[in-house]
Amino acid sequence: MSITELDLRRLRYFVAVAEELHFGRAAERLHISQPPLSQQIKALEVDLGVRLLERTRRRVALTAPGQVLLEEARDLLRQAGRAVGAVRRAARGESGRLSIGFVPTADCTRFPEMVREYRRRFPDVELDLRTLHTGPQVDALRDGRLHLGFLRAPVDCQGLAIECFLRETLVVALPADHALAAVDAVALEALADEPLILFPRAVSPEFHDLILGLGRRAGIPFRLGPESDSTQTTLGLVAAGVGVSLLPASILTISRRGVVYRELAGAKPLIEMVVAYDRHALRPPAGRFLEIVRSMADLHPHDRKTDLQ
Repeated sequence: MSITELDLRRLRYFVAVAEELHFGRAAERLHISQPPLSQQIKALEVDLGVRLLERTRRRVALTAPGQVLLEEARDLLRQAGRAVGAVRRAARGESGRLSIGFVPTADCTRFPEMVREYRRRFPDVELDLRTLHTGPQVDALRDGRLHLGFLRAPVDCQGLAIECFLRETLVVALPADHALAAVDAVALEALADEPLILFPRAVSPEFHDLILGLGRRAGIPFRLGPESDSTQTTLGLVAAGVGVSLLPASILTISRRGVVYRELAGAKPLIEMVVAYDRHALRPPAGRFLEIVRSMADLHPHDRKTDLQ
């Protein structure tokens, strides 16, 4: 019989007897009675074909093969304990690998806090974070290269589960010296003649269409300015006086010289940030991250000061 074929329970029994050198104390330590303990040790000796213990009425002593088995058994039991622990940690989502995609504007939300909290709770999970626009994220979620995706709604995620964790209004980003910077709230009609800086439709078709749809429903033919696939680039263009932009209110976390933010007057459209995933392939680490997302969700828009400069 090889070491790998040994019964781990018998090895634990043997280690207890070998360390105590007393069947009674070993039985107490193992919380079993002495007769079955003696039977298991004898069965182990029969399986191995060697005597492991010298027994007399007064003492129990290890034989030379018994001493060797004691060291090997300790190692095997430690390895088995580590293996069981690793499996249980993986099942609880406390180890493994988690790949998350996020659109650039997600870093203005509570997403960074979620990541920090997840790393604090589950430091043994290898976290792979990727900045990706909507289309590439959805593709990666569907083929399993991503486990979670943080996206702007509306988004076509057919076949994926979607949960909203942030609902917010839009704000207007203006050059600091713009005439509209003098008002507290900007009417959508006032933007009709302003070059509007948008994300390219190829990068974020749903958000692009949402903004243009606001103008169409209000009868306002927006004048399109340069496109930008980066929030920071958009703000840089606004600061340069190239145009204005409509952005999620979470942009207020970014203070940019030469840029002011103003509320939209009248009815304020709500936009959402969502987390998407394949519910049929949800791994435990992703499930743990979702628990944090749900606990930090902000689905009730608050009145925010919009005079940051």
